[in-house]
Amino acid sequence: MTKNIFIASAEPYTGKSVIAFGMINMLLAKTQNVGYFKPIIAQEDPNQKDEHVEAMLDYFSLPINYEDAFAFTRQEMLNRSDNFGEIINTIISKYKKLEDNYDFTVIEGSDFLGEGIAFEFESNALMAKNLGAPVLIVVSGKGKTASQLFKTAINIYRNFLMRDVQVLGVVANMVNPDEADRIKQALTNQLPPELLIAVIPMESGLQSPTMKEITVALDANVLFGADLMDNQVDNFVTGAMMLPNFLRHIKDNLLIVTPGDRGDIIIGSLQANLSVNYPKVAGIVLTAGSLPDEPVIKLIEGLQTIIPIISVQKGTFETTTAIGAIHSKITIDNKKKIELAIDVFERYVDLKSLDDKIITFSYKGITPHMFQYQLVKWAKSKKKHIVLPEGNDDRILKAVEKLIAQDIVDITLLGDPVEIGSSIKRLGLSLDLNAIHIHNPAVSEYYNDYVETLYELRKTKNVNMEMATDLMTDVSYFGTMMVYKGHADGMVSGAVHTTQHTIRPALQFIKTKPGVSVVSSIFFMCLPERVAIFGDCAVNPNPTAQQLAEIAISSAESSAKFGIEPRIAMLSYSSGTSGEGEDVERVRQATAIVKARYPELKIEGPIQYDAAVDPLVGQQKLPGSEVAGRASVLIFPDLNTGNNTYKAVQRETGALAIGPMLQGLNKPINDLSRGCTVDDIFNTVVITAIQAQEI
Repeated sequence: MTKNIFIASAEPYTGKSVIAFGMINMLLAKTQNVGYFKPIIAQEDPNQKDEHVEAMLDYFSLPINYEDAFAFTRQEMLNRSDNFGEIINTIISKYKKLEDNYDFTVIEGSDFLGEGIAFEFESNALMAKNLGAPVLIVVSGKGKTASQLFKTAINIYRNFLMRDVQVLGVVANMVNPDEADRIKQALTNQLPPELLIAVIPMESGLQSPTMKEITVALDANVLFGADLMDNQVDNFVTGAMMLPNFLRHIKDNLLIVTPGDRGDIIIGSLQANLSVNYPKVAGIVLTAGSLPDEPVIKLIEGLQTIIPIISVQKGTFETTTAIGAIHSKITIDNKKKIELAIDVFERYVDLKSLDDKIITFSYKGITPHMFQYQLVKWAKSKKKHIVLPEGNDDRILKAVEKLIAQDIVDITLLGDPVEIGSSIKRLGLSLDLNAIHIHNPAVSEYYNDYVETLYELRKTKNVNMEMATDLMTDVSYFGTMMVYKGHADGMVSGAVHTTQHTIRPALQFIKTKPGVSVVSSIFFMCLPERVAIFGDCAVNPNPTAQQLAEIAISSAESSAKFGIEPRIAMLSYSSGTSGEGEDVERVRQATAIVKARYPELKIEGPIQYDAAVDPLVGQQKLPGSEVAGRASVLIFPDLNTGNNTYKAVQRETGALAIGPMLQGLNKPINDLSRGCTVDDIFNTVVITAIQAQEI
């Protein structure tokens, strides 16, 4: 058991940053007090921050100053190599300042770039030993046979042991997928049983550079497509052949390298990228300083979607050689790659075994990161199928890319498959159409059955067959019917449609749970140090006392299901018995109804917002209350108050608001705000999947 770990390699480009991102993400699911320290950084320009350290601090919002996250640059360390004792003392001093403030600190070793590799290994071993940190060794399988990789791992392990450094485990990264099982078995057989052994296969999404990285490496000028510079490049080809033959060489995420005077190759590449019959083209590099002729430029400028086109002065051979030598990095501006790194870590590292070896603390309560981490983990534990009716909305497609990449849910999109495919290409998304289901309601195999079912369900409400036929072309009705029939487990809509449009079909035939008369909503408000539940902020304009009570009960149930102890505050403009009036009395009656039905629930009302969340105010206004100052579920008296309060808190504090999540329906149907972001959609799909697990 320990409160730190040293992630070490003994060679360059091992991908240990993947392990660092994964480790910190795992630890933040346990506590908000996680530190990060990289004693030696590879910063070359004193005016530019180390990209990796900057990405680590920014992505996780770690409260660490950049200057406190490292001790020396690599060059500074090499310049002082004759006084290594002083180096170690400085590193220990800086580390100890961090260690005192955190439950656990992840220490990342140096990168082995350049000369002095033998000295660098010695320094890493000494750093780990002097910081009292067990080592997690990372070795690269790239370009190695299974035998070479095995020997490298064993040698590094033995070298650390010879220097009296404790080794926690060995991670073989970027391994040939066909050799992964054999390598893991060989390492398991040869290394002590108490060591953690992980083998991570090669992941192209982490190795492949983006168009931005290629542009920087080539010192290129961006001519077109500056908004798609995150496009991933998996392959590249030179456009030196005739167009028909060239088109046969197009693969997914292809970079085309060609002189600027090859207008046929340029136009053919752009058209291939727009065609549903060809894979996605990542970008074009124009070599030798030559640019397309004016008519070709004019044609390109008139296109709706333009992939990145960059220009370099070097010739084609020199350019392709430089592209092949690029090592992709995980940087602050590539959130997609960071998320992939975390996902890869979670897929191939035994988290429970690692957790058992290092975790020595327990955090009472739940932080926003802990909550979001747990949500994704819950959703993955029992994979569900979610339908998204607004299948051609750009935000929906970007969210689906993330959901599929992390293998969280199965997805059905509603809409025209050709239009959806074109939008995916236009947005430059790495989303395989074969990984999702797409239904165009009017021509779907389900359509006639759904029409008949809707007619049978609603014929007593004056819905005839013609009306049912027409209604079932509406994506909200079709998506809701998928859930009703069990062809999907839940639905998320509202990015384009109104709340009423989204939930009306659900109220008509999904209907409410037994004993529930009102559908309501909650938001999970991820505040800086805790997660609170706000309800109802989206559905009921002026709930009665009975409805307020039901909203409180449903919200308490949701709170408990999502791991938050329910302490319910029934909000009003007065606390306790201090106020009078119709609105206060309604809240007082609702509180009494909840207490009568569920006496075990911790509930207080009426109570003001400040008394509900501020311990000092709560103690002053309602001394001895189990809820005052500690409320986790806040029930607003009406929609006007609730909707404005959640938005005010969200905007003024920067809190993440996950929801709204609808409560009370027999099956999960959830509504988005029309101003929703990609992250809003992602989070709402995740909570919908978790709701579906309860059914």
